Order: sequence, then C-alpha cells, then structure tokens
Amino acid sequence: MEPEPQPGDLIEIFRVGYQHWAVYVGDGYVVHFANISGSSGINLGQACSGKVKKRKLRHVVQNSRWQINNKLDTTHKPRPAQQIVKEALSYVGKKMIYSVHLRNCEHFATELRYGKAMSLQVIKVASAAGAAVAGAVIAGPAVAAAAAITALLVVKNSASMSTSSSS
Repeated sequence: MEPEPQPGDLIEIFRVGYQHWAVYVGDGYVVHFANISGSSGINLGQACSGKVKKRKLRHVVQNSRWQINNKLDTTHKPRPAQQIVKEALSYVGKKMIYSVHLRNCEHFATELRYGKAMSLQVIKVASAAGAAVAGAVIAGPAVAAAAAITALLVVKNSASMSTSSSS
C-alpha cells in the first residue's frame, strides 16, 4: 500500500504506454493537467486544448497503479509545499495549450514542484529518436529509417493512449 501523500507531492499514475502526473494538494485531492481536445498533440507544432482539474486522487487513478514520485528532489530543490499547493489551485479550471512534447501533465506537475517544467518521458523518446539519427551515420539510411519509424510509432502510440483516458 502506498504511503499517504503530503501536500506538494508529485503523483505518478501508470497508464498503458505512458504515465499521467498530478500534484497532491491535500484532503485526498490532486490537481492535474489533461488533454481535453481529443487530439493526440503528437505532431510537432500542433496545439491541443488542455484543462487543469482538481479531483479526488482515487478518481484520477481509477484502476491504475500509482506512486509518490519526488525523485527529482535529489537534483532539483522543491519549492515550499504551501507555495506548490497555492499555485496548483490557482490553475484549476484554466484552459491552456497542451502538447505531448512541450507542455504535458508531467511538465505541469514538475514546474509546480520545482519551478522548472521537465518531462522525463519526452526526454526518453527524444533519446530514442536521437539513436535513430545516429544509426544513419553508422549503419546507413535504410537501417536508420527503420529505427526512426519505430521511434515515431512508439511516440504516436504513447500519445494516442494518453488521449483515450481523459483523466
């Protein structure tokens, strides 16, 4: 059983193919940023509609596994919990641009906790795409093209799964 989250904690929710992120604000509630447009936002430069919501943690999690994940605390100083919660609550109900690559739920949550938007999911995908480019230099264009297509399919599938659960 997961320990009780504290205000300001980041909550990582394990969905099929990706992780959804939220900020715990107390009394069983989280604030999270969700894509509400029905579009995956996978194309670079494509803007989707997103909305910040406050909901009970158990409603956002549904049947998914979740954990408190403040692991970036080792490399980034967290802001005071009261400041994180106050700012998170100030966003509730606001519509903002959502982008899988540039402004997703993980970017939103980490910016609240650390003052800096980061998404390790995006960094991992970018690293995979970088490996495909490196393959062009080492193995030739045909192998690199296959690796690039595979990387794009992983990104596309991950993004399309993120829109199927509009938490």
